[in-house]
Amino acid sequence: MKVNTAPLLIAALLTAGSAFAQLKPPAKPQSAPPAQKPAAPTAAPAAAPIEETSPEIKEKAAAATLAASGWLSLLDRRDWGRAWETSAAMFRSTVPLAAWMDGIPKARDLGNFIERTPADAVYRTRLEGRPDGDYVTVIYDSRFSGKEELVEVITTVREADGKWRVTGYSTR
Repeated sequence: MKVNTAPLLIAALLTAGSAFAQLKPPAKPQSAPPAQKPAAPTAAPAAAPIEETSPEIKEKAAAATLAASGWLSLLDRRDWGRAWETSAAMFRSTVPLAAWMDGIPKARDLGNFIERTPADAVYRTRLEGRPDGDYVTVIYDSRFSGKEELVEVITTVREADGKWRVTGYSTR
């Protein structure tokens, strides 16, 4: 599938902690000076494909995917305010309501929703610039009447009340 990798306006709205930040490959470590030996590997990465994880992680991924799908249905109905209200606290603190209400209608000018299929989900306990916690990034292959191929990236976080909420959204 050919994917337009140019991010839409919404990616710019989510610069702090955007979903793209979680999906970048880890930065290459800087080489040690020639006189020094390379550092020994430390802890394992904080992410793993869901299919290679424990039943507990799979359960978290399923709950997060359900929350992401529900939130996306609000966007599909153009219920921008409710989508912002039901997002995670860290999302709302990063993306002010006025900026959201101004930017999301432009970014979601895709035509009518046709279909959406989850393509991947990644569980993490750490995200750059965010507190440690439970995070699941869900990637969807989506179709709209005005855009046949679209990738939606939704990052969810499990908040203190145990509920999964969206903390990042971008398209490409």
